[in-house]
Amino acid sequence: MDFPKVAFYLFDQNGIAVHWYGIIIAVGLIIGVTLGVLEAKRRGYRSEMILDFMLLAIPLAIVCARAYYVIFSPENIQYHSFYDVIAVWNGGLAIYGGVIGGVLAAVIFWRWRGVPFGELVDIAAPSLILAQGIGRWGNFVNQEAYGAIVTNPDLQWFPYAVQIKSDYNLWHQATFFYEFVWNVAVFIVLMLLRKKIKTRGGVFALYCIGYGIGRFFIESMRTDSLMAGGLRVSQVVSLIIVAGGLLYLLIVPRLKKEWPAYAGFYSLSWTPEQIEEYRANSRTIRAQEKLLKAEAKMAAIKEKYEDQLEKVKRAEAKADKAKKKLERAKAKAASAMKEKNSDEKSKTAGNDEPQETAGTDKDKES
Repeated sequence: MDFPKVAFYLFDQNGIAVHWYGIIIAVGLIIGVTLGVLEAKRRGYRSEMILDFMLLAIPLAIVCARAYYVIFSPENIQYHSFYDVIAVWNGGLAIYGGVIGGVLAAVIFWRWRGVPFGELVDIAAPSLILAQGIGRWGNFVNQEAYGAIVTNPDLQWFPYAVQIKSDYNLWHQATFFYEFVWNVAVFIVLMLLRKKIKTRGGVFALYCIGYGIGRFFIESMRTDSLMAGGLRVSQVVSLIIVAGGLLYLLIVPRLKKEWPAYAGFYSLSWTPEQIEEYRANSRTIRAQEKLLKAEAKMAAIKEKYEDQLEKVKRAEAKADKAKKKLERAKAKAASAMKEKNSDEKSKTAGNDEPQETAGTDKDKES
């Protein structure tokens, strides 16, 4: 199936080429951001939060996606200079690397702006999986991310298989399309369950499980997998995130943790005056917020462990009393030992003095 890679040229035929791959990625990004804004508003956040987060997440995702590809790229691809490493326009971005970059951005944004990490990744999860599915059509345009050769003529039809021009027009499994369908299915599941999952971070955990399972099996069909020591890297990562997602959903809800509602800068409850004041005095306000959080944490720890602290104090007093008793006993024993040694020395000294002996009658007469 031959599809033009270039959609159009800016200015003229010798101008800037606008590729279909870029257009598809941009469409996926726009749809993803739009869904993220709607989901953020549903959860009580202003749309500005998503836009600010994307300004951080997009560059980090690109850098990590490229770094992931470069680290695990095939041996036949050589990087002779830094230019070769950063030349993303020549191809080579890994989705899992992009996801890692997005998670790092969520951690930074959480520490920077105070938006809970679990909330951020939960809002992003449905948008992310749908954008990933849409992005797979870029692989169709570039004729990449396909599977094994399909030799059965009855199966040589799209979307089961795709004809690859660069491989002598041979038919290959259309693994990019399989992943597109799987990702859309996972997206639907996330949208249906996102209101029912009360555990913060639970929607993202479900994303990890759903996407990881699909990617593990689809990756086994691909012929261009990134390898490390004979293992398909994406399959290893898929197993890790599936296990992590399962453990999270099995353990965290049982902790019955309370998830306080967000009431910070991006809250819909803030008035324009509050927002303006925050922007004008953000450093002072953030420092004050940190102080209040530290004081609250200290008070909570003190309240939680107050009984234990009293027990510790009583135990310390008892130990101190025992220690003093031991010291008195040692002093008494030392004193007794000293007296004993003194008596023994006195007796010894008495035995050593010369004693007069009575003489015989004969000696007296003499």
